[in-house]
Amino acid sequence: MTLDQLRIFAEVARHQHITKAAKAMHMTQSAVSAAIIALEERHGVALFDRIGRSIVLNQAGTIFLEHALQVLAEAKAAETALKDLTGLLRGDLSVMASQTVGAYWLPSRLARFHAFYPGLGLDVSIGNTEAVADAVETGRVELGLAEGVIDRSTLSSRVIATDEMIIVVSPTHPWAKGKKLGKADFADATWVLREPGSGTRLAFEAMMAKEKLKLQ
Repeated sequence: MTLDQLRIFAEVARHQHITKAAKAMHMTQSAVSAAIIALEERHGVALFDRIGRSIVLNQAGTIFLEHALQVLAEAKAAETALKDLTGLLRGDLSVMASQTVGAYWLPSRLARFHAFYPGLGLDVSIGNTEAVADAVETGRVELGLAEGVIDRSTLSSRVIATDEMIIVVSPTHPWAKGKKLGKADFADATWVLREPGSGTRLAFEAMMAKEKLKLQ
């Protein structure tokens, strides 16, 4: 059997009428009838009961229809997947990544992406998180990758990976001795931070604000 035969069968079953099904599919009545007869003869089972000039889906046809619709749905999904894939086989994609993502997370993934889609050109630029959001919002790039929260109603975002931040101090710093730190320690410390607009800085500032701590 073919997908065309299944489509014709499903349409005839829906209309319970050869002529109406043929009209809906922009086919001749004889072509639709021939497809149904070929399907029935191929498998040696009647799918419709012929009552005068009318046809009615019988028990075998009802069972077969359920499977036919599943096959047609799978075929449609496969066709959609191929169309989506075709869109990735050629063309260009502009991407902007924040500095941390661009330096550590992105390179190996770009290499794998290029291996899968060698015909797709990649234009990658680097900026901080705010710059990434601005670039996507204004249409200068199609895709942005950044750490931190991007809270803009004009943009859609999703989490694709997680990371953690750690504190780095000199071996001679009091914190290097492994003592337990309290809120006062964080509030009184002198910090070396990324520039305003950086995702890591925004994440750090959000943590400090949550704990009601102010940077000195």
